[in-house]
Amino acid sequence: MQRRRFFAQALAGTAAVASAAVGRHALAGLPEPVIRTTPDTAGPWTPPGVTGAGRPYRPVVTLNGWTLPFRLKDGVKEFHLVAEPVVREFAPGFAVNLWGYNGSSPGPTLEVVEGDRVRIYVTNRLPEHTTIHWHGQRLPNGMDGVGGLNQPQIPPGKTFVYEFVARRPGTFMYHPHADEMVQMAMGMMGFWVTHPKDRHPWIADVDRDYCFLLNAFDVTPGARTPNVNTMLDFNIWAWNSRVFPGIDPLVARLGERVRVRIGNLTMTNHPIHIHGIEFEVTGTDGGPTRPESRWMEVTADIAVGQMRQLEFIADEEGDWAMHCHKSHHTMGAMGHGVPTMIGVDHRGLVQRIQRVVPDYMVMGERGMADMGEMEMPLPDNTFPMMTGTGPYGPIEMGGMFTTLKVRHDQPPGDYRDPGWYRQPPGTQAYPVAADQAPAAPSAPTPPASAHGAHTAPASPAPAHGTHAAPRAPFDARKPHGGHHGHHH
Repeated sequence: MQRRRFFAQALAGTAAVASAAVGRHALAGLPEPVIRTTPDTAGPWTPPGVTGAGRPYRPVVTLNGWTLPFRLKDGVKEFHLVAEPVVREFAPGFAVNLWGYNGSSPGPTLEVVEGDRVRIYVTNRLPEHTTIHWHGQRLPNGMDGVGGLNQPQIPPGKTFVYEFVARRPGTFMYHPHADEMVQMAMGMMGFWVTHPKDRHPWIADVDRDYCFLLNAFDVTPGARTPNVNTMLDFNIWAWNSRVFPGIDPLVARLGERVRVRIGNLTMTNHPIHIHGIEFEVTGTDGGPTRPESRWMEVTADIAVGQMRQLEFIADEEGDWAMHCHKSHHTMGAMGHGVPTMIGVDHRGLVQRIQRVVPDYMVMGERGMADMGEMEMPLPDNTFPMMTGTGPYGPIEMGGMFTTLKVRHDQPPGDYRDPGWYRQPPGTQAYPVAADQAPAAPSAPTPPASAHGAHTAPASPAPAHGTHAAPRAPFDARKPHGGHHGHHH
């Protein structure tokens, strides 16, 4: 982890405010900002000699992210966030210009204990003003971070400080409430976890505790900066600003209890589906859920601005897919205006087209699976639509997809990728010859009438003294403007 020295002379000048600005004489006393630019998943961070206000806790692991260290000063946990332009690698060969915190987007996870007093210094190195809203926290109104409503904006080159008590345990987020459309579209967001101070009747102890954010971007193929005015038609669907196969797997030892905390800061909902296990939703935006209110699920829909905690027992070995169940969200950049070519006969046409367009390739006449194996040239800094290779060939995924890897021999506390799973003999689907498959049963035939013709069931006769109502004419109409208003 790198450390960047703080240049006090660039941050002179202040203004008094509820979320207070920091004067030039106080700058020398700030905790040094910790900067991390690599997209790898960092191991859990345990404060040296300090567990917080309460009992020891299981530190979280941020998928393709990290936890920001704090400094303990007079009983207060001090953090230093630096809002700044960053370059984020979404996958090998695909990097995007974003705005973030402390060298990364999303910013580092903040991890505290219920009852902690926290002091968070925010230095603005962006070209415009900003703030930070502590999404879901109970705190004084002047610390809520809505620019113009609760505080003045933080100007470029200035540092403000937020200070409050982490009142309740749970899963939270942070993001700007200043020029929000632009700044969040550029990747400014982060995770916050507050552990319970004492044993909580609704919060179980877990063996592994993961967290990540759902985010989305619109990056034109060949470009490096998101289109910030896009409302719905995004083409990069990411977990913690990473896309498959750049997203690290979640790993667990067989029989461990696992918690996964997910926050959604995209512009649409995401049904998150995990193969191979059943889970319970044990926490929401408002805190832990009562045990009697829970039920088993395999998919949880996470709406915009929501957080969810999923918990399960990893009791099935294997490499299990984990993904958003909106199929376009598990793909890379794609054009939505491409016509469907399934069933189109290209014979004799390709050679003619290649005389004019030498690089022309037949695509889509049998579906899109061929895209997983194609090695066609792409614009620089562009991510393939379908990619990723597993032990048995192309996985044909992208975007919001990764794996849950469960192993009986995964050491406790070890988050390293164990490699691909080898199924025991006789437990994998296999091909058979056509003549070995049993014949499909025939559909039953409808009863025949006296004249030998098949008849459909008769409609019931109208009641005595009534007349059958005339059939209403069927009138199918397309929505006004066609289907252009439909988005996924």
